[in-house]
Amino acid sequence: MLKIGITGGIGSGKTTVCKVFETLGVPIFYADIAAKLAMTSDPVLVEGIKKTFGTESYHPDGTLNNKYIAAIVFHQKAELDKLNALVHPAVFKAFENWAATKVYAAPYVLKEAALLFESGSYKQCDKNILVTAPLKLRLARVMKRDQVSEAEVMARMDKQFTDGQKSKMANYFISNSLSDSIILQVLNLHQQFLALSASTNL
Repeated sequence: MLKIGITGGIGSGKTTVCKVFETLGVPIFYADIAAKLAMTSDPVLVEGIKKTFGTESYHPDGTLNNKYIAAIVFHQKAELDKLNALVHPAVFKAFENWAATKVYAAPYVLKEAALLFESGSYKQCDKNILVTAPLKLRLARVMKRDQVSEAEVMARMDKQFTDGQKSKMANYFISNSLSDSIILQVLNLHQQFLALSASTNL
């Protein structure tokens, strides 16, 4: 079974692309969802967060104190790096456990992660896809979706690698501009991955 990573900068539309793959029956691991789950269910990670950021990191009922954590890491890269250093390994482990359950169910699976390359988790995958879109379109999408200013979106983008940096590590590309057909691009890659999976299983 192949493991295919998929990523893209904020506003690139990678989630939309993933939904198309899902309609084809492709299992998808969403790293962001897994991270949020691990931060409340993985005892090693929970303890690590408490030791690093204080017991206030969690509410009395065991849920994550998002406002408290966000206030610490949002404007301090060093603190964000500390949090990522705790969370990423837990998500790596969660992906491996998840993928192991899919071995006989699908020729390939996707791992969707915003920080696929930044975190190094692309190394868990056999191939990686980069979803791209023009900067102006990405800005417009996020500003409309999240009701935030252009400056706030740019600040988020600054925390991610540029498309130029990501393209050096990607094997496949999907262009998500207004003039491109996502469906045709996904169908094309789907056929390539099916053929690649079949050849590697011979």
